[in-house]
Amino acid sequence: MESMAKLLLVEDEPKLGKAIRKDLSEHGYALEWAYDGRIAESLIRGSKYDLVLLDINLPHINGLELCRRIRSADADVPIIMLTALGGLEDKMEAFRSGADDYLVKPFHLTELLARVKVFLKRSQVDRNYDDKFQVADLEIDFAHKTVSRAGQPMTLSAREFALLALLARSRGRVVSKQEIAEKVWDMDLGASTNTIEVYINFLRNKIDKPFEQKLIHTKPGFGYFLKPLE
Repeated sequence: MESMAKLLLVEDEPKLGKAIRKDLSEHGYALEWAYDGRIAESLIRGSKYDLVLLDINLPHINGLELCRRIRSADADVPIIMLTALGGLEDKMEAFRSGADDYLVKPFHLTELLARVKVFLKRSQVDRNYDDKFQVADLEIDFAHKTVSRAGQPMTLSAREFALLALLARSRGRVVSKQEIAEKVWDMDLGASTNTIEVYINFLRNKIDKPFEQKLIHTKPGFGYFLKPLE
């Protein structure tokens, strides 16, 4: 059940941390709160979380470094960064570190709650798929959320997996950026064209770049599709 989801908040601002803990707890989430990166890393080693809310500027272990450590240990857990750094390069660095979403302070708690619900709902949907998908030498296991190509395992963030899963389940059909925004980023939250293009590039670098045969393709003016070309 989504209401029983276990969340970890890593935030060193007491006022904000208390507000987030109060709001999410009132909505039925079990939330643990770490004040710095070292405490958070210790909690992560001992527990399994359904979602992590992670500040960037943290004592002891920087949020970006902690994000990389979390992602290396768990490819599936959704990570939402909470930070005052709102520049494009800051966001790209967070995404490269393995974050799935990025919320700039100050933000409304209702927006944070909406994003939490989106990621937890998507995770539940992914768990309900027990089938596998294969195209050429690319294999996707929806039940275990694993991806490999030519027998080589690949590490994808939760957002990257959601995007690849959408392309795969479309069975070669062209998927528009609008559909991607609605199904991967959720229509109410929105996703810029640039953000979608960035994530397509992330996937291409992992799925296609090391291999001669390319599987992720663009149909200019329409969208993207996944299939081997003749």
